[in-house]
Amino acid sequence: MFDKLKAQVKALLKSVPKDFDQATLPWIDKASSAEISAFVSTYPVAKDLPYNLEEKLRFWQDNGYVILEKALAESLIDSYLADVESLIENHEKYKSLVRVDLPEYAKNPVQSIGDVPKNVLRGHYLKIMDFHNSSVAGKKLMLHPAITTFLNAIWGQQTVAMQSLTFMHGSQQATHQDFAYVVSQIPSHLAASWIALEDINIDSGPLYYYKGSHKIKKFNFGNGIFFDGNSTENPDSFAAYLDAECKRLQLEKQTLLIKKGDVLIWHAALAHGGNAIKNDALTRKSYVCHYSSASAYTRHRLAMQEEPIRMEYNGAVVFANPTLKDQEDIFGE
Repeated sequence: MFDKLKAQVKALLKSVPKDFDQATLPWIDKASSAEISAFVSTYPVAKDLPYNLEEKLRFWQDNGYVILEKALAESLIDSYLADVESLIENHEKYKSLVRVDLPEYAKNPVQSIGDVPKNVLRGHYLKIMDFHNSSVAGKKLMLHPAITTFLNAIWGQQTVAMQSLTFMHGSQQATHQDFAYVVSQIPSHLAASWIALEDINIDSGPLYYYKGSHKIKKFNFGNGIFFDGNSTENPDSFAAYLDAECKRLQLEKQTLLIKKGDVLIWHAALAHGGNAIKNDALTRKSYVCHYSSASAYTRHRLAMQEEPIRMEYNGAVVFANPTLKDQEDIFGE
């Protein structure tokens, strides 16, 4: 009986994910340099891009991120910021969700924006969630051709936008990797963009990241590489492991001081976080979007049994929010 139980436990431990499935990795995570050259030679829009795609793909493969400078028009960013301002100023009219990371909201951090006082909405520790569903400008930023053409290249297939977070201040979040919290149907098929909505000041709590950290050994939460209610380790342990491992491997820590309209695109496993805010009077307006591939994100995460309403922008797709259908595109550009 005891031997049978040991065998069952051993089989269970084997089934716990300790890494991405090597068979389903995006091609760029398996490719040789020669294969990158071959891919670029057949990629239809490679010659039309304002950057050398082959160089960017090689840099991505080695470092886990790329920066696209002056990729987005300031006029489009201003349109999105105007939508955000209208949302906050007239918050009682809307149902968009926000996350408030303050002690008094600890039990229910995710709230409808109409239920949160304006002084809290204009304060620190706030994330506006999935506002791209309500804002057409948000969709156009999220799926701008500068972003979608690169993401379509790393997947080798169509990109699907998963979610977005809008920040007015620095997050001050500890070091983490996104795949542990944002999970698509193929977990390695995940990437993110960090869009600067204003010039970023070093005292505003800018983003930081470790070059090449997408290749380090995955952290085990006690039940595998994804953090959930069954995990015996916590985000603090996750952060401590990542910082220590990156230091051990002497990976360079970069601080992201980019300008309005610049975009950082990063790998699912790039270790990153938010520096401490040194000047509370400063904002750090940014728009963070997560993406997957068409084969790995086939349904909206809030309604996995429903066929989603799909909207296409610049060769990529975003799904309508199935839980807030009356809020879709109510902020027209």
